Amino acid sequence: MGFSCGIVGLPNVGKSTLFNALTQTMAAQAANFPFCTIEPNTGRVAVPDSRLEALAALVKPQKIVPTQLDFVDIAGLVAGASKGEGLGNQFLANIRECDAIAHVVRCFQGEVTHVSGSVDPLRDIEVIETELLLADLSTAEKRLAAIEKKAKSDKHAAEELALLQPILAALSKGDAIRPLLTTPDFKRYAIQMGFLSAKPVLYVANVGESEAASGNELSVQVQALASQRGAACVVVSAEIEAQLAQLPAAERTDFLGDLGLTEPTLNIMIRAGYSLLGLITYFTAGVQEVRAWTVRKGAAAPEAAGVIHTDFTKGFIKAECIAYADFVQFKGELGAKEAGKLRMEGKDYIVQDGDVLHFRFNV
Repeated sequence: MGFSCGIVGLPNVGKSTLFNALTQTMAAQAANFPFCTIEPNTGRVAVPDSRLEALAALVKPQKIVPTQLDFVDIAGLVAGASKGEGLGNQFLANIRECDAIAHVVRCFQGEVTHVSGSVDPLRDIEVIETELLLADLSTAEKRLAAIEKKAKSDKHAAEELALLQPILAALSKGDAIRPLLTTPDFKRYAIQMGFLSAKPVLYVANVGESEAASGNELSVQVQALASQRGAACVVVSAEIEAQLAQLPAAERTDFLGDLGLTEPTLNIMIRAGYSLLGLITYFTAGVQEVRAWTVRKGAAAPEAAGVIHTDFTKGFIKAECIAYADFVQFKGELGAKEAGKLRMEGKDYIVQDGDVLHFRFNV
């Protein structure tokens, strides 16, 4: 069950540096000139979760498996990208299937060339979001032309037209379609069409090395805008994270401490992306492995079981469930069971974040 964030932004805002740090690779070329990234890059990263280590300390498994997110880095977008300017337009298709967008915004000064000649995060955000809107408008107009006549005699086309028209109206006014996604039908249709302005957004304010702990005036502007829009925002120093990725693990804590940080800011970004997607984590804990599993918030037990294997959904019988806090407090499954904290849950049970689950099934 994969979940992914597409990384967007202007050229030279630190997207590829951030991607390299996220994946601890040099897969995405980073350099001081526009359009450095030519091909889209995809990397899979572990979602940091201290609960996984706490469970493993009790169970002592042969291996520990965290849950993961995919990040897709595309070429920097510029004004006119939706009409073919720069290289970004080629790669918008690569993020249409992503579940969310991580919008990297430059909030640092310095010698690195800015494509617009000056640093202005709010202007930069407007440039990118306008291009995403225009790309969506083009998609919607093409779809309208394909179904408008058919809708007069085809029931399914008429139903689609009823969804498409308000979306097209919003895009024509320059509005994102996120606020329209109030019903399952609209959400399903937006995903089907790959509308970029329908995706949840995480703003990533990329600051200088000395500002990673507290941010700066520019990152405050981005945080305020995100708050107004009900979006998420994190402050990151891509340069610090790039340095950190090259250090031996034993030296990282001291390096962070010298900068006033208690953990890599990328950890905060990854967790924010995970939360933005409306995801939670449940665990399985046995001597072979302690493993974190990703499931959407609000999922019932059979759906959560299906993340492990589709047969688990089909043959679901019961879920043995222990809350994370109880598992830790009573030193594992046996202690939790003796304390009456192990519950048997049926198919209507809504899985909670941190549940330690064992599924009973029959196929």
